[in-house]
Amino acid sequence: MPTLFFDSAQQLNRLVYFEEINTEEQAMERFKVVSTFTRMQKEKMIRAVNTDWIDLTAGLKYESGQRMRPTLYSRPSIQPARRAVA
Repeated sequence: MPTLFFDSAQQLNRLVYFEEINTEEQAMERFKVVSTFTRMQKEKMIRAVNTDWIDLTAGLKYESGQRMRPTLYSRPSIQPARRAVA
């Protein structure tokens, strides 16, 4: 996973959590929020959707250039709920 948003010092070997975000601005805002979480809070967030910490990169088909969302787990959305306008 050489081009993902992490530096080489972190030595990542599996993807256990991800969120789909529409814009770069939303992504940066979410990154800032998650960066303030403690390790315990981050683990709780991961375990809510991936209790066994299964590697999700296979579902993304990252290496083949195709991006496919894994179907085993539902991902949280950070988009605000839309209300119907009458």
